[in-house]
Amino acid sequence: MNTAGHSKATAPRGLELTPFRGLRYDPDRVGSLAAVTSPPYDVVVRPDGLHHLQSADPYNIVRLILPEAATPEERNAQAAETLRRWRAEGVLTADPEPGLYVYEQRDVDGLVQRGVIGALRVSDPDEHLVLPHEDVMPHIVADRADVMRATSANLEPLLLTYRGDGTATATAGLIERTAGQPPLLATTTEDGVHHRLWSVTAPADLAAVSGELSEHQALIADGHHRWATYRRLRTEHPSPGPWDHGLVLLVDTARYPLRVRSIHRLLHDLTVTEALAALDGRFRVRRLDLPLPKAMDALAEAAATGNAYVLAGDGAFHLVDRPDPALLARTVPADRPEAWRTLDATVLHTTLLDHVWRVPDSPAHIAYIHDTAATVEKAERDGGTAVLMHPVHEDVVRDLARQGVTMPRKSTSFGPKPASGLVLRALDL
Repeated sequence: MNTAGHSKATAPRGLELTPFRGLRYDPDRVGSLAAVTSPPYDVVVRPDGLHHLQSADPYNIVRLILPEAATPEERNAQAAETLRRWRAEGVLTADPEPGLYVYEQRDVDGLVQRGVIGALRVSDPDEHLVLPHEDVMPHIVADRADVMRATSANLEPLLLTYRGDGTATATAGLIERTAGQPPLLATTTEDGVHHRLWSVTAPADLAAVSGELSEHQALIADGHHRWATYRRLRTEHPSPGPWDHGLVLLVDTARYPLRVRSIHRLLHDLTVTEALAALDGRFRVRRLDLPLPKAMDALAEAAATGNAYVLAGDGAFHLVDRPDPALLARTVPADRPEAWRTLDATVLHTTLLDHVWRVPDSPAHIAYIHDTAATVEKAERDGGTAVLMHPVHEDVVRDLARQGVTMPRKSTSFGPKPASGLVLRALDL
């Protein structure tokens, strides 16, 4: 979640965040700014959430980030044509001059997150500037690359974090001053989150932010696949050029701590009855006759002392914990740090999925869903098994990333995530 301190010794160039001409919706051409936004592409629950967003406004950003057509080629061509048409019609217009963008989110609980959106130089792993903490799935990187290649655009920002020293800094001061000015846009999305965006174009301000960020490294909080996509596309295009940079939101978590939530698993072809039967003698299993919030409380309590999960899909909740130590010794690789070997996601994938349930980690067999209730509902509707997870503590994520150790894919969900559709980056601007 946070990261990382100074990196001069390992990468003299440091983080390079550059201004760009943002492509934004014209509020006079759309029903409302809220109606054209979307969560990031991988948070949209398909098909329900996708269809809901499509019906919210004919210009909703999902028509670009998640186009629908019969084949991948048709989907990508459709996204490119849609973006071309929206720009030609003035639905999306470019800001007059390059800038960085201060972005604020304020949720219903009063949590405020502020950061800076810009075009970040795409760096190589050996520079140790942008630290991943999760593995990626090659087919998703290929899919995102196809969309970006077809549209020649970064359609939604990644969420990266860095760790300031907690004192008044140039970037922090600029963000606070800017947040006191009238914004370029302000909207409240249906989840109750209030969004505001400002453009910063003064050369002195841009230079101050650039100089300060060059002293830091960043952690990928959300967007591992898109960062891998940026790296792939950079190798395909001449350098220097626009593909050398990718759209990101950078947040100083010393000032604005993010929340870490779980990403749950939906096992399509395994019933709860089959899952529980296979656990006999290998894990402790207890049925919870509780509503979902209380079941998650029970999971949190069990996870405080070891690996624990809640299984759902048969109309009840089942707390699974206390794995057989001998089973773990046989199935969890021993050549990784202790913090990695004891992760719930590690035990789930190496022990439960690979050895106990023998479920391949592929889209045909597993869906990754952020919303807890939605995971349970889909499992009950489809006859599969929901595996509900407890969040990883942020310090564990940061420490493993600094060691160069990646966690199993989809181990964490950092938030609040930036809304997609507030500012885009077209590579021809």
